[in-house]
Amino acid sequence: MSFDNQLKERSNNACELCGATANLSPYLVAPRPGTNANEYVYTCSVCKDQLEGTQETDVNHWRCLNDAMWSETDAVKVIAYRMLHQLKAEGWPNDLLEMMYLDDETLDWAKAGIIDENAPKHRDSNGVELQHGDSVVLIKDLNVKGATFTAKRGTAVRNIRLVHDNPEQIEGKINGQSIIILTQYVKK
Repeated sequence: MSFDNQLKERSNNACELCGATANLSPYLVAPRPGTNANEYVYTCSVCKDQLEGTQETDVNHWRCLNDAMWSETDAVKVIAYRMLHQLKAEGWPNDLLEMMYLDDETLDWAKAGIIDENAPKHRDSNGVELQHGDSVVLIKDLNVKGATFTAKRGTAVRNIRLVHDNPEQIEGKINGQSIIILTQYVKK
């Protein structure tokens, strides 16, 4: 059974967030790798567009979370938590957030996808903001601790990962080895 069929069966061929039955597709709940159906939510195009930010958020559309937050599927609960958190300035989402229960692992997953506007940003040597998945170039030869090579200036590091608890560090692969790199030594 493919993921698509598993999601259709699990959702009764309806959006797991709002219940719509048209234009449905799987939506990966980041930062999960997408290796099984439990990491996806089956969504309509309206929900998906608003989740991805390609369409302006319609606050009233998300009143459907009153039902979705009680889903037995963790991915659905994660999306409900994130959207309620995003909309909490409206007032009514606060009541739903207070009622909602997530186990520790699911809560960590939900919080991992919430963007904190006040959090420090990862910036390269020129002050350009770095994002997960960006490619950067080293601006200095770096001695790699625990390895037998030096990362040379001009080396491209593709598909970087941000170190969430330290805005001065990123993770990347050089010569097939994952290393931590200080942002002051890279440029986008």
